[in-house]
Amino acid sequence: MHTSTLSTLFLASMDLGLGIALICICLVAGLVVGGVVGLFFYKKSTDKKLGTVEERTKHMVDEAEAKSKALKKEAILEAKEQETKLRAEFEKESREKRNELNKFEQRLQSREDNLDKREDSIMKKNDELEKQKKDLQNKEQEIKRTQEKINHQHDLMVQELEKVAQLTKDEAKHLLTEEILEETRHDVAIQVRNIEQQAKDEATTEAKKIISLAIQRCASDHASEITVSVVPLPSDDMKARIIGREGRNIRALENATGIELIVDDTPEVVIVSGFDPVRREVARLTLERLITDGRIHPARIEETVEKVRKELDQEIKAAGESAMFEVGIFGLHPELIKLIGRLKYRTSYGQNVYKHSIEVAQLAGLMASELGLDVNLAKRAGLLHDIGKAVDHEQEGTHVQLGADLAKKYKENANVVNAIAAHHGDCEPKTVEAVLVAAADAISGARPGARRETGTNYVKRLEKLESIASSFNGVDKSYAIQAGREVRVIVKPEQIDDAQAMFLAKDIAKKIEAELEYPGQIKVNVIRESRAVEYAK
Repeated sequence: MHTSTLSTLFLASMDLGLGIALICICLVAGLVVGGVVGLFFYKKSTDKKLGTVEERTKHMVDEAEAKSKALKKEAILEAKEQETKLRAEFEKESREKRNELNKFEQRLQSREDNLDKREDSIMKKNDELEKQKKDLQNKEQEIKRTQEKINHQHDLMVQELEKVAQLTKDEAKHLLTEEILEETRHDVAIQVRNIEQQAKDEATTEAKKIISLAIQRCASDHASEITVSVVPLPSDDMKARIIGREGRNIRALENATGIELIVDDTPEVVIVSGFDPVRREVARLTLERLITDGRIHPARIEETVEKVRKELDQEIKAAGESAMFEVGIFGLHPELIKLIGRLKYRTSYGQNVYKHSIEVAQLAGLMASELGLDVNLAKRAGLLHDIGKAVDHEQEGTHVQLGADLAKKYKENANVVNAIAAHHGDCEPKTVEAVLVAAADAISGARPGARRETGTNYVKRLEKLESIASSFNGVDKSYAIQAGREVRVIVKPEQIDDAQAMFLAKDIAKKIEAELEYPGQIKVNVIRESRAVEYAK
């Protein structure tokens, strides 16, 4: 039963599969037939369309050919018109160029004609020049022959003159040259003397006016000191206390101050001696305080010296500031201010350098004001011109050199440094203010009563002054007068004439400046006189 059912089912499934297969085959066959029929109709429609396209294409080709023929005809016509136009323009330009060429040829032809004419004229001139050259050569030869004759005659004349004068040609030239030079030198000396005298008169008048105004407007006190200080004592018994047991007090004081104390037979005084003015002032003040206090022993001496030294440092600084304010300058380096204050205890030929520096600054400033120069520069250089004297007892070198070095060290103006270096003529002044500082220094030092010197030095300076003046040839006698402010030189009139006297005065003045140290200035007065003496009998 079961097997028959299966068989039935199997047969049924087989019939179904065949049916489906037949259906598929029918569908495929239908599709193939449909495709063939569709292809046939598509081919037929395509052939029809192709025929239409060919006809259109042919029609378009025909139209394009017709248009191209029309365009070609138009292009040919335009080209012919353009050609005609260009040909006309070319012919016109050709005619113009031809005309220009003709004109240019005509100008060239005229130039060639002119050049030919010039060439002919040049040839003629060359011929004339050749003739003139030959004439000149002939004349030159004649001149040479004439010159030879003249030279020969000149030699004969020179020989005759040498025989007559008994001098050779060179000797005669030498004599004539010397005579001419002597006459020229004499004339020049007279002219120079007249010019210098006129300039000196004018300059002296103006300088005296400026200096007198400056001196009148500057009223400074004179302060003269020496290198020793005298300390008064209440009684001679105080000397023993100052000396102390076995001299311990005086040794302690000298060691602490570096200054020598002189205790001699002079009643009721002790002399403090030393070249360092600040140390001498410290010793003097210390001794005065010890005498006032009455307690004199080594420990007290050292304590008092230290206290006085500090107080004096403050006074020195205050003195420097006071000088700066009095003169009216600002901006100085603090160390320079202290050095200016130290000058209060420094003297030069008995003149207080502190007061002298202030006076020089004021004089230089006043003269600079009168001349319309830099007043501040003149005052600054005048106040600092002797700054080297504050340290010249401690360092080697002149106070001029030391002062210039200090100014450089503390960044002072180059013109101030030059004024310091040039105020004694050690170098050339670069500014007028430097000259004014030197003049103010001379005025302050040469003022009556400002300085003093010992009798020995005074006599030596006068003797040296007279010996310098007498050392020149032609000097008969020389005299130093007016306390060495003037030297009168009497010359021999047969050896020195008026013109040479002027040069002699200059030479003597230069030698005095080089060999002699002196305050202010010295006038050199050369005197030449001739005397005719006869006796009536």
